[in-house]
Amino acid sequence: MDEGRQPLSRKLPISSSKINPYRLIILLRVVILGLFFHYRIRHPVNDAYGLWLTSIICEIWFAVSWIFDQFPKWFPVERETYLDRLSLRYEKEGKPSELAAVDIFVSTVDPLKEPPLITANTVLSILAVDYPVDKVACYVSDDGAAMLTFEALSETSEFARKWVPFCKKFNLEPRAPEWYFAQNVDYLRNKVDPMFVRERRAMKREYEEFKVRINGLVAMAQKVPEEGWTMQDGTPWPGNNVRDHPGMIQVFLGHNGVHDVEGNELPRLVYVSREKRPGFEHHKKAGAMNALVRVSAVISNAPYLLNVDCDHYINNSKALREAMCFMMDPQAGKKICYVQFPQRFDGIDRHDRYSNRNVVFFDINMKGLDGIQGPIYVGTGCVFRRQALYGYDAPKKTKPPGKTCNCWPKWCCCCFRSRKKNSKGKSKDIRKTMKGRETSLQIYTLENIDEGIEGIDSEKSSLMPQIKFEKKFGQSSVFIASTLLEDGGVPPGTTSASLLKEAIHVISCGYEDKTEWGKEVGWIYGSVTEDILTGFKMHCHGWRSVYCIPKRPAFKGSAPINLSDRLHQVLRWALGSVEIFLSRHCPIWYGYGCGLKPLERFSYINSVVYPLTSLPLIAYCTLPAVCLLTGKFIVPEISNYASIVFMALFISIAATGILEMQWGGVGIDDWWRNEQFWVIGGASAHLFALFQGLLKVLAGVNTNFTVTSKAGDDGEFSDLYLFKWTSLLIPPMTLLIINIIGILVGVSNAINNGYESWGPLFGKLFFSLWVIVHLYPFLKGFMGKQDRLPTIIVVWSILLASIFSLLWVRINPFLSKDGIVLEVCGLDCD
Repeated sequence: MDEGRQPLSRKLPISSSKINPYRLIILLRVVILGLFFHYRIRHPVNDAYGLWLTSIICEIWFAVSWIFDQFPKWFPVERETYLDRLSLRYEKEGKPSELAAVDIFVSTVDPLKEPPLITANTVLSILAVDYPVDKVACYVSDDGAAMLTFEALSETSEFARKWVPFCKKFNLEPRAPEWYFAQNVDYLRNKVDPMFVRERRAMKREYEEFKVRINGLVAMAQKVPEEGWTMQDGTPWPGNNVRDHPGMIQVFLGHNGVHDVEGNELPRLVYVSREKRPGFEHHKKAGAMNALVRVSAVISNAPYLLNVDCDHYINNSKALREAMCFMMDPQAGKKICYVQFPQRFDGIDRHDRYSNRNVVFFDINMKGLDGIQGPIYVGTGCVFRRQALYGYDAPKKTKPPGKTCNCWPKWCCCCFRSRKKNSKGKSKDIRKTMKGRETSLQIYTLENIDEGIEGIDSEKSSLMPQIKFEKKFGQSSVFIASTLLEDGGVPPGTTSASLLKEAIHVISCGYEDKTEWGKEVGWIYGSVTEDILTGFKMHCHGWRSVYCIPKRPAFKGSAPINLSDRLHQVLRWALGSVEIFLSRHCPIWYGYGCGLKPLERFSYINSVVYPLTSLPLIAYCTLPAVCLLTGKFIVPEISNYASIVFMALFISIAATGILEMQWGGVGIDDWWRNEQFWVIGGASAHLFALFQGLLKVLAGVNTNFTVTSKAGDDGEFSDLYLFKWTSLLIPPMTLLIINIIGILVGVSNAINNGYESWGPLFGKLFFSLWVIVHLYPFLKGFMGKQDRLPTIIVVWSILLASIFSLLWVRINPFLSKDGIVLEVCGLDCD
């Protein structure tokens, strides 16, 4: 077969020698769990019934949670792409490139927490990507309407005129200057060309000057003038009031013949700040992303979108080509809604104390999901199909009669199938009709585009009149016309001025009122983790997704490496899951009869119920201390049969982890850090997220979104040792202290009671040490870099120690329950 006609990617199942033993161990572990619970339930501890019952409930919950987490990993796969075949098919010599256009979104809010230099590096890596320049457009969303971001982007556009041709001339990696110049490599080893050495030194000087200018802007922005900021022409900055300002759009590159220093065209660079007014719900990041979807549809309307955070730069300049190997595959590409790349991070210490790399999730869980229906996470580093974001069904999807992809279970009394059937089904019909008639649509100019929508097909216009489109997408005829162009592009005959005017209209505050934005179209509202909810809705429409792990990481970013910031990040994720769990979109009851596969639903259910595990986890971590203080235990005297069952369970747990590490390519250090932080996060952030979610849903108490601070230039790993007090630290610290006290009490009790009491003590000590070892990174986070404990820890330690000392005195473990026992000493005093 001609290589240009061969598939652009290939699915690589995990070797049977690795995956079959793994599956066998999972089944054996299920059987062992059955035997374990049979023994535990049939042998209660009568003198400690409350402790026994609590432990049984916790263990059952852990087992169910493990099943929901484990079985979606049953069919893990890896993928391989063929970039050379992509070029042969879509980039023929002597002809314009036929690669699809991509609109790239960069979102930022607070330039003081998200340094402009980091955002600038992300934008520069996008502008220098290895992709046809006329097919790339970069949109930067400034949801804080900060003049600092605007000015920094202006400086970035000027520096890009020098940086982009330099990267492409010498084929550099990565193409973010901060990280390129920070590489500890001898750039002269393979680059002996004197021209390269000379230009590299000159470019480094240019970049240092660029950094000085950016840092100067940051220093100037520290003190806001009383009258607010003014622009260079003397007019007030429109965004002086962050909560009340008009929409702003500025095209920096890609217009008016702006070229690089070598005379070549540059990708389009657009600054966007949506309108904000008091009294309107702006839906935080999800609302900002939807505004970018509409602006980009009006200005460039690429069929594919890439979403990156402001601190996630493109580390692999061929990342877009990697995604197109799936999206533009003639056979399998039509049903793919997004391609997700794993997140990789810079600036994390070698030991990764708080599991910031999260490699167990990205290299094990996501590979498992890719073998079912695709990854559920659609965060930064994700390439979307625009049509999937518009709420359309996947092509060639067969549904049972009377079912739509929005349908709740048939048994649910809240089902609105009859009302939603027309709007969803008819939109699909009209889209199919439009697919073959794009040419007739494109002949309409901006002035008569209204008539174009209704007059494209006389037979179908009655099914989907313009009022239906407006109810779904909003009152913008230009945007509505763009939604019908499956291959992208803007209608000919339109001018830049008219398109910019329409772009301002689609980012106005009231544009989404009485539309399906945030409900069925775009990023879905209702959760701070809009990425999970949006991916869930797409999968319910029958789409599938793909997980791509290139040899060179596609994207890299920064992560909060100190304990407090890491816990706040986990709190936000867990809160979003709780919000989804308590909403109508909960995967337990939403989306039946659609394209969602059972194991994929298992994974989505696990992604929204995992914060509930915090309650049994805290209870289970408290049990060892209670057992040591009271002298009771959750298990009666163990027989030989029970010993075999317990040992088999421990061995199966260890074997499952070892085999997962083997086929996932994860090191034991990363796996163990993940286990430790599961306990730390579950005992702190997940618990707070559960209560905050309940307060938000039941009492209407809203939770403010905290922007995670991005890495600065204060030295390598300097944030790792930074101690920030937060209430999230209280529960794990309490667990740590009571278990330490419990061990001291248990040992002292055994010393006083003699040799026979040591045997029962070992089981309790093992149980308590299990908790302490898992919380060890938390203890190191408290210690920080200083030689003494922070004062707040000393106060809490003394307080808790006093409470448990009083409890110790109340229990009186050294005395018999019947009082002091007097015995005859056996000596004849006479």
